[in-house]
This record gives sequence, structure tokens and C-alpha cells, in this order.
Amino acid sequence: MASKNVETLRAAHESWNRRDFQGVIRNAAESLVYTDHSLNIALITREKFSEWTEAWATGFSDARITNPEYIDAGDVVIAQFTAEGTNDGIFGGLKPTGRHMSLPFCEICQFDKQGRIVSGGCYYDQYTLLTQLGHVSPLAAAA
Repeated sequence: MASKNVETLRAAHESWNRRDFQGVIRNAAESLVYTDHSLNIALITREKFSEWTEAWATGFSDARITNPEYIDAGDVVIAQFTAEGTNDGIFGGLKPTGRHMSLPFCEICQFDKQGRIVSGGCYYDQYTLLTQLGHVSPLAAAA
């Protein structure tokens, strides 16, 4: 049986898949600090975090979190999943390419005693994303 913290993070992911952004932040502390490590940006409030999640949905309107796996570490939950979708909107200031992305993510969230997410961060390969979208050329194969 999954812990309450795992279920909270799973519910946030399911909310994102439904584009229920209030559901994404429902169990986040007001003082949430979340870091997108690939972009090296810290989102200092749950509202900023919500805006960040909405920007992903704007850039990939059909995007889904797929194949999630959750590791329960008490007040920390580690999630590994794949984000998949078609780039049909502006994303990070870049014009849409109509290309599909399938990108592994690792997310780590810390919870307080009340079961609220107080901090977190995600890791993904920015180069792979930009290559899949056609914004950068793949590196030449090693000889």
C-alpha cells in the first residue's frame, strides 16, 4: 500500500494530466520551493510552480505524465516518469515545431508533517528535449 505522501504526489500528477492546475498545487505549502534543475530556475511559491506547470501544458497541449513509478522514502518521494506530448504551442519562448517529445523525468519532493509538499525539484535532459523538437541538431555519431 502506497503512503499518503506517494498518493499526494500521484494525485498531483493525475491532476496535471487533466489540466487541473489547482489540483496540482492543492497539497503544496504556500512557501513551496521547487527547482527545475535542467533550467536552473527556482520557483519560490506554489503560484510560480503552477505557472511553470501551465507553461508546459501551453507548449504541449496533449502532454501526459506516463509510466510513473514512485519510491517512498518517508518525508521524501521520488518519482520517475516519462513526459510525452506534441509541441503545438510556444514553449520557453521557442515557436512550436509540431514534433513529438518523449522525455524521462526524475522528480524529488519533500513533505512536511501535515503531508504538504514543501520543496521539490525535477531533472530532465534539456538537450534531448531540444533535439527532439528540432531546435538543436543531434551530435554527430562518435567515430
